[in-house]
Amino acid sequence: MTSSARERIYLAIIAVLILVVAAMAYMFIIAGSTKTAADGRPAIMLEPGERALVLREMRDFVAGLQRIDDALSRGDMQGVAKASRALGASKTHDVPTAMMGKLPLEFKTLALSVHSDFDTIAMDAEWTGLPKRTLGQLSDVLQKCTACHESYRLTEPSLK
Repeated sequence: MTSSARERIYLAIIAVLILVVAAMAYMFIIAGSTKTAADGRPAIMLEPGERALVLREMRDFVAGLQRIDDALSRGDMQGVAKASRALGASKTHDVPTAMMGKLPLEFKTLALSVHSDFDTIAMDAEWTGLPKRTLGQLSDVLQKCTACHESYRLTEPSLK
């Protein structure tokens, strides 16, 4: 085999490897593991434990929103900050990397922005103490929650 033939083979192997890595990156970062559900929404395919983790986080959001609302009703901006911070970006460290690969990019973007919004609410509640501002921020968060629930469903592979 000539050196130019060997070089072409090496280049072909490199090209194939680059395509495989690009396809894997696309699936892990952008597409996730989804199928179209009967209602037309993308169904994110998660194992039972992964699905339970996401649903638990959503319940934590609802409970946290109730704590924030309660603190707001009493004018307790430190309570608003505390409840908001508990829902902030630090919660994202609880998500396993393998599961993150199953989530589509738009879902991840929405989820991360909601966590970031809670950090902002906490900071603003401590620094400005303006309940009306917090109510507007909560409205923005709830709009994202609604958009996510309208756009996606969570499904276990066995439930299809």
